Amino acid sequence: MRTLQRSFLAFCLFASTMAAAIENNFAVQAVSQGANLFSANFVKTVSQEQSNNLICSPLSAHIALSMAADGAAGDTEAQFKDVLKLPASKSQILEGYQNIIDKLNNVENVTLKLGNKMFIGKDFPVRPEYKQDLETYYKSDIQSVDFNESQEAANIINTWCKEQTNDRIKNIINEGDVDSNTALVLANAVYFKGLWEHQFDPKATTDRPFHVNANTVKDVPTMYRKGNYKYVEMPEYDAKCIELPYANKEVSMVIILPNKVDGLAALTDKLEEVNAECSSRLAQTYAREVRVYLPRFRTETKLDLKDTLSNKMGLTEPFSNRANFDGISEVPVKIDKVVQKAFIEVNEEGSEAAAVTAVIMAFTSAHIVDPIPPLEFIVDRAFLYSIKLNLESNNIVNLFVGHIIEPIV
Repeated sequence: MRTLQRSFLAFCLFASTMAAAIENNFAVQAVSQGANLFSANFVKTVSQEQSNNLICSPLSAHIALSMAADGAAGDTEAQFKDVLKLPASKSQILEGYQNIIDKLNNVENVTLKLGNKMFIGKDFPVRPEYKQDLETYYKSDIQSVDFNESQEAANIINTWCKEQTNDRIKNIINEGDVDSNTALVLANAVYFKGLWEHQFDPKATTDRPFHVNANTVKDVPTMYRKGNYKYVEMPEYDAKCIELPYANKEVSMVIILPNKVDGLAALTDKLEEVNAECSSRLAQTYAREVRVYLPRFRTETKLDLKDTLSNKMGLTEPFSNRANFDGISEVPVKIDKVVQKAFIEVNEEGSEAAAVTAVIMAFTSAHIVDPIPPLEFIVDRAFLYSIKLNLESNNIVNLFVGHIIEPIV
């Protein structure tokens, strides 16, 4: 019998008793640690493919794929857990993300918003248990959509993403991405806007040279501020890093700067080690006076992640005709395409960032201790950056990560 071919699209853009509190904290820790392990591999793989400026959201990708994984079974589920570094227990995954999403949507002194929504084809049968999981644990809204009207369906989804990201993410899908074969769309949007704890004075911003590469130097608007920041040197990686806190100190931008003009590639090759070492040392150091020179920048990136996930990160089963998403529907589906679009702007006041990730599925055929002279942290060459949130007990989630080759404002 001929098997009907359809598609499923997902977007990703962020105790009553002591025993329950401990269990919830353990679930949060397990999921956040898994997300961080996935993040390092994801960003390393994506960075190696991008020769231009990059902004991406590992959190958005992890949530979107975790929502799909919730409906997986058999080898497909096992591979999701391996690549996403998810706990073995499904209840722990759900409780972990339920708590993480609650915390992300209740961060004070910055604007951080994470929204989920499932758009279901009007004739596609989704298991009630799957709907319940998304509603309860991923706080997802549900809406019926007529994918036969592809332009109207695309407009509905794009409008939702636009609203969730303060108009920053537009047209994540096109009319051709959804049609009568589309089964459902899982949408996750992450939006962030935060002021620096100590803002840069716009009057101190001047044009300074930036080394685009070993042979190209251009003048770019560069912010300047002298203040107390956590700063560490990492000679074994020929790099240094600094942490710039936002108004809520639990949210910060970390910049990793290679010592050499052409040193970004070497850092990217060892990204997991570099990130771990940078985070560990920053957590153990005190703030001290640093003169910071940081270019203003603004960038947007759209990534086709199917090859990245399936061929380079080992997530092959969900994309194959062997895919088992029996937990979503009795009708077989597989992942057909994954796309992420993200935006960031950094200026004297602070930062604004947003992200959406699309997974398309188809039915199968401090203080200064010593009087040390102030340091200088001059960002005048390609660098890595990330916006991180400390949930609690040093459970860190990477909201946005990227690199800047050439600052553009």
